[in-house]
Amino acid sequence: MASVPYPFTAVVGMDDMRLSLLLNAVSPAIGGVLVRGEKGTAKSTVVRGLTALLPDMDVVAGCRFACDPQAPDPQCPDGPHEAGTGVTRTTRMVELPVGASEDRLVGSLDIERALADGVKAFEPGLLAQAHRGILYVDEVNLLSDHLIDHLLDAAAMGASHVEREGVSVRHAARFLLVGTMNPEEGELRPQLLDRFGLTVEVAASRDPEQRVEVVRRRLAYDDDPAGFAARWAGEEAALRERIVAARALLPRVRLGDGALRQIAATCAAFEVDGMRADIVMARAATALAAWDGREDVTVDDVRQAALLALPHRRRRNPFDAPGLDEEKLDETLEEFGGGEDEPDPDPQGPDDGGPGDGGGPGGGGRPDGGVPPQPQGPREDAGAEPSGERPEPDGATGPQPSPQPSAGAGPASEQAPVKAAEPYRTRALTVPGLGDGAAGRRSRARTEHGRTTGSRRPRGALTKLHLAATVRAAAPHQRARGRSGPGLVVHRDDLRQAVREGREGNLVLFVVDASGSMAARQRMGAVKGAVLSLLLDAYQRRDKVGLVTFRGRDAELALPPTSSVDAAAARLETLPTGGRTPLAAGLLKAHEVLRVERLRDPARRPLLVVVTDGRATGGPEPLRLAGRAAALHAAEGTAAVVVDCETGPVRLGLAAELAHGLGGDAVTLDELRADAIAGLVRDVRTTRRAA
Repeated sequence: MASVPYPFTAVVGMDDMRLSLLLNAVSPAIGGVLVRGEKGTAKSTVVRGLTALLPDMDVVAGCRFACDPQAPDPQCPDGPHEAGTGVTRTTRMVELPVGASEDRLVGSLDIERALADGVKAFEPGLLAQAHRGILYVDEVNLLSDHLIDHLLDAAAMGASHVEREGVSVRHAARFLLVGTMNPEEGELRPQLLDRFGLTVEVAASRDPEQRVEVVRRRLAYDDDPAGFAARWAGEEAALRERIVAARALLPRVRLGDGALRQIAATCAAFEVDGMRADIVMARAATALAAWDGREDVTVDDVRQAALLALPHRRRRNPFDAPGLDEEKLDETLEEFGGGEDEPDPDPQGPDDGGPGDGGGPGGGGRPDGGVPPQPQGPREDAGAEPSGERPEPDGATGPQPSPQPSAGAGPASEQAPVKAAEPYRTRALTVPGLGDGAAGRRSRARTEHGRTTGSRRPRGALTKLHLAATVRAAAPHQRARGRSGPGLVVHRDDLRQAVREGREGNLVLFVVDASGSMAARQRMGAVKGAVLSLLLDAYQRRDKVGLVTFRGRDAELALPPTSSVDAAAARLETLPTGGRTPLAAGLLKAHEVLRVERLRDPARRPLLVVVTDGRATGGPEPLRLAGRAAALHAAEGTAAVVVDCETGPVRLGLAAELAHGLGGDAVTLDELRADAIAGLVRDVRTTRRAA
C-alpha cells in the first residue's frame, strides 16, 4: 500500500511557507522557494503535502520526458510526437539526494553502448523526471556547488543541456523548485541564494497550545494515516480547486505602472543586485492577486511580495543576518504609492470571509484552505546565558598592563566580549600536496571536475571517459577479437576513467587564546577581525571550520567542525577573555578534534591556525607540556600556522618556538592585519615528511 502523505491543510502554522509554495503552484515562473529553518520544523512534510494538491496532468504515452500531448516539445529526445490525446497521471515530486552525482541529476550517455554498439543512448536524469512537477532538494546547502549551478540553470531556462564526448542532448525541464536547509549546517553563496525566487524562515512555535496541537495531529496521523487524511479531504479538495481557479485567473491579472514603480523603488531602496528581484516581485505580486481572486495588483500584494522575495537578496556575506526592515519598506511604498492606476485596495475576493482567507499581512490571503487560523506564540528573545565558568586568577605576563573589567562584565579575571575589527580580504591558504577531499576552492586535489591529468580503470560505474586511454587499451586486441571493419572492437575491460585535478575544501581549525594575556581590548579586537577575515575566506572556498578556545584551566570546543562559518563568527563575537593560559590544553583539544574528524571524514585535510602570544601558565612546566602537545600535531603532518599576537617593546618569541614545534610558520599580528598571513600560510610545509 502506498504511503499516505500528511495533508497540507492539516499543518499547524507555517503560513509564510505554505503561502510561498502555493504561489509557486499558481505561477511556477516565480522561481521556486528556499525554506530556511531549524531541524524538526516540518519543512519536508509541508513540501510533500503540496504534491497531493497539484492537479493531474496529461502526458504523451511512453515519453520519458513527460511531454504535454497538446503541445509536445519538438526537441524531445523521445520525439517527435504527434499532438493528440495522452494519458493522465498524478503530478510527480522528485527528490534530489545530497550525495547525487552530476550524471544522476542531468542524465548521462551510455558510454558502453556508444562504444560497443555505436548507438547514442541517453539515460534521463532527475531533471527530466521532474519536468512539469516538483523537484525537492532537502539540505540544498550541502550539495556541491556544480550540482546547484546545474539545478538552478535548468530552473531558470526551463531546459537542460547535456554534453558528453561531442554528443549534445537537450530536453525540457520546467518544474517547481523547492529547497530546504538548516542554516546551522552552512549557508548558500549569495549568487545561489539569488536564484531562488522566494525565501521563508521557519521556526518551531513557542506557544504551548500550538505545540500541543502539532503533537495531537501528528499522533493521530501516525495511528491511522488513511483515516486522518480522509478527515481533511474536504479542505484538501477546496484548496486544490482554489489553485486551479488562480491559475486560470493569472493571465488576466493587471500589473499597473503604479505597482511597477513601487516594485522598482523597493528593490532600489534595499540595494539588491541585478534585476532578478524586480522580476520575481512582479510575478509574486501578480500571483498573490490571482490567489486572492482579484484582477488588479494592490500595494499589499507588493508589500507581501517584497517580504518573500527580498530578505535573502540582502545578504552580502555570511555574517549578515537575513531580513528586511519593514519600516523602511512601508516608507518606500508610501513614497511611491498612489497613481491613477491604483486599484481598490480592498476588493471582495471569491473566498472573502471564508476559513481559507486569513487576510494575513501582505494582502495575499492565507493558504489555510479551510484550516482555522492557529495561534502564533511569541518567540523567545535570545539573551545572554551565564558562562558557568569559575573565575580564574589573571595569568597575564609581559609588558602590557593587566586588563580592567568592563562595566557589566563578570568576575574581575574575566573581560566582557570585545567587538571584532572590520574583516578584510585575504589571499588563499592552501594545504600542501594533492588531496582527495570534497570539491571546494582551496587546495589541490583529485576531483570529478577540473583538468584531466591521467586515467585509471573505473571503480564502479564509468562517469568520465578518457577516450584516448580507452583506445590505447583496446588497440592491441583488435586482431584477436576478429576485427574486420573500420570500427574499433571495445570490451568493458578496455574502458578507462579520466583522472582530473581540481580544488578541494579543507577543515580549518582555529585555536584561539582567550586568556588574560590576550585581554587587551584593542589587540583582541584585531585578533577577532583577523579570524573573521579567514572565516570569510573559508566560506568562499567551501571549507569546514571549527573553533577551539582556551582560558582559565582548560580548553573548550566552542564550535565543532561545521560548514556554517556564520555560527563560528557568532561564537567568536561572544568570546570572553581572562584567566590563565592553558596552551597545552588548547593544543590537546585540537588534536582530539582532528583525530575524530579524520575518522569521520578521512579525505578532508586539516589546516591548524593557532592564534596566541605563545605564553603558557598554570601547572608544572606549562611550556614543556605545550611543546609536547605541539609535537603530536607535527608527528601527524598537520599543516599549521601560528598567529603571533605578542605586542609591546619586549617580546619573548614564544609563538615562533611554538610554530617550530608544530612544524609550521609564525606570523606577527601586524603582518596579519596587513593581509600578509594568507601569503605566508599559502605554502605551509611540515618539517616531517613521510618516507
